Amino acid sequence: MYVVTVIFEPHAGQMEAFLPLMLENARLSLADEPGCHRFDVCLSEDGNRVFLYELYTDEAAFGQHVETVHFKAFDRAVADLVAQKTVKIYKLL
Repeated sequence: MYVVTVIFEPHAGQMEAFLPLMLENARLSLADEPGCHRFDVCLSEDGNRVFLYELYTDEAAFGQHVETVHFKAFDRAVADLVAQKTVKIYKLL
């Protein structure tokens, strides 16, 4: 299994706009992508960061994810809302 973690840090005052877009992207990923097995959206205790834990069948399934219409729409919609984005890749043992 292919694990992707992402930390989003929206600009100050943008979390209210960012979070519904993030949740919809997660919902569509799970509903429409057979290779997406888990897509957890977590809010930091201070409410300033969003942590994602995504689980895919393999690297190819993640590659398909980033090519979906819903991901591309999400990515465009949040581009100006996010100050920083950190992505890490892991292999589930």
